[in-house]
Amino acid sequence: MLFPGSEGPSVQVTSVPASLVPYSLSFSAQVSSPRPISKIESSCSLEPLQYLNADQTQATVKLGAGHKFDRDVELLIYYKDAHQPSAVVEAGQASAKPGSLMGDPAVMISLYPEFPQSVISSRGEIVFLMDRSGSMDCPMNRSTPGTRISSARDTLLLLLKSLPMGCYFNIYSFGSTFEHIFPTSVEYSEKTMEEALKKVEKMGDDLGGTEILQPLRHIYSQACIPKHPRQLFVFTDGEVGNTKEVTDLVKKNAGSHRCFSFGIGEGASSALINGMAKEGGGHAQFITGADRMQPKVMQSLRFALQPAVEDISISWDLPKGVAATVLSPPITAIFQGQRSLLYAQLTGQSSEEAGGSVTVKYSLAGHPSQNQLHFSLKPAEHSGLTVHRLAARTVIRSLESEERTQSGQNEEMKKKVVELSVQSGVSSSFTAFIAVHKDSGKSVEGPLVHRNVPTPFYGMGSMATACYYSAPIGMSFQCAPMSRMLMTDMDSLPDLCGAMPKSANFLYADCDDDSEDFGVEFNEPEVVLPSKDPLLQLVSLQKASGCWMLDGSLAAVLGKSSEEVEKAKPPPVNNEVWASILALIWLHAFKMDAKEEWELLSMKAASWIKAQNAPCVSECVEAGNTLLGCGVKKEALGL
Repeated sequence: MLFPGSEGPSVQVTSVPASLVPYSLSFSAQVSSPRPISKIESSCSLEPLQYLNADQTQATVKLGAGHKFDRDVELLIYYKDAHQPSAVVEAGQASAKPGSLMGDPAVMISLYPEFPQSVISSRGEIVFLMDRSGSMDCPMNRSTPGTRISSARDTLLLLLKSLPMGCYFNIYSFGSTFEHIFPTSVEYSEKTMEEALKKVEKMGDDLGGTEILQPLRHIYSQACIPKHPRQLFVFTDGEVGNTKEVTDLVKKNAGSHRCFSFGIGEGASSALINGMAKEGGGHAQFITGADRMQPKVMQSLRFALQPAVEDISISWDLPKGVAATVLSPPITAIFQGQRSLLYAQLTGQSSEEAGGSVTVKYSLAGHPSQNQLHFSLKPAEHSGLTVHRLAARTVIRSLESEERTQSGQNEEMKKKVVELSVQSGVSSSFTAFIAVHKDSGKSVEGPLVHRNVPTPFYGMGSMATACYYSAPIGMSFQCAPMSRMLMTDMDSLPDLCGAMPKSANFLYADCDDDSEDFGVEFNEPEVVLPSKDPLLQLVSLQKASGCWMLDGSLAAVLGKSSEEVEKAKPPPVNNEVWASILALIWLHAFKMDAKEEWELLSMKAASWIKAQNAPCVSECVEAGNTLLGCGVKKEALGL
């Protein structure tokens, strides 16, 4: 991405050890929450957490000194009573027009329900619909080798191993035509799982274009299985020309199924992915950048195994003269482990001591449930405009989605989006951020000047290419209509397959007074395909019932010989129980960073072990820890 007046290609800059880079990073964050903050964690070094008030709802955290620029700075914030609903009321912007979204107070309601374990069901018909168009041959992302179709095959392996005994399933794939593994959905068993896996291994990106309507019609034409609610998983990396027809078809059949949709890569249509999930009462996921498909898909499988939340209604009880205008789309689905947010604009006058309440009612597995939240109408202090901007983003995305589904461009709707975007400082499809002088308010123009700065080196033997541009001091960024954008040379943007061109320049900006814009260019690395992931090897060895067999393949994954594994087995225990306990210990000891991916199949394995009423389970766990050099507790394994 180049700016007019900027000089041509970037220059080569030799990397230096991270300890010698001529700059440092300081970072601090202030966290405010309606709920007490229990702890904040990071993979980076942090200074001790400092609480700012007695109830621990406000705290500050700082990055420790000596950041090596070898990882992103990410904070994980943990709250007490996280499953309790909460509300934040925020004062409007004093300079904004009264009656506008930015001028009036706004409230954000957060719902994060916890369902009883007893409602998680092993019943259901799980139908997977996988895109096998030619674009699925594109790489998942630049940082990890492998194509989208290979990642899809690995994901289907995890899904099939994680399905509960007693459910039904089928796998469809589509391009210009469509195929299915079984004529109709079949009961999940060792035989049907193995048959499906053999066909999944042969799946390629060989079915042409992206025609999703016909396979959907075929799926919906199949009779539903009594007492097994249908759950549809749709994977695609593209866009279709009949989005409205597809979403209308999903909506028409919403009474008999839920739809979970996955957009793979930057080219996936957000209108299609979000529309199918919304109309199907499911959940939408997007896999972009360095995201891995597996953890997001497994999260949705956990949602699919929960019963549908029905008859959702929301009512407000506010003082006389105060009204709430809901800005969020209606909540059509609620899942355990997924936060649902509701934004509303508050109009009218009330005393600072006044309060209100919101009541959320729904039915779960035939049982009515009700959550009532009381909150003060007094705005939170020093909260900025975060809630207003999040609310504005919700409105903008809703208007954009509505505009995309209409034929032709709706100028009135576009005008609303641009106006709200500029007022709130939230970008949209019709606006973007441009650099402006803080004092004059005029856009920054003129040529940028090169300044070369060394980049950190981490022993990979590679040469990083950095080109820094100095910009005028006293610069800030504001949302403006696209017509004011200065960006050109769109050919240098990353392509829709996610593969970055060999000479791609990207502009970043820091909004401090002494800010600088810089572009970073990387040389194309040599791709070395890794050996099979040990986790996937272990998963592939699990049986449909949840157990593992004691054989050389399992021993190899565990890093032991068959003799070592058999010799360490306590005598009273059978081979399958011993093998399954070893597999669980290995997962908990060495793959906790991927727990989202194997948690369901681990629960299935633990249930199988308990059903065997095997003797000496504690002795097995102790022996397994000794063999593998671990210290995993029996309770952590679910035993």
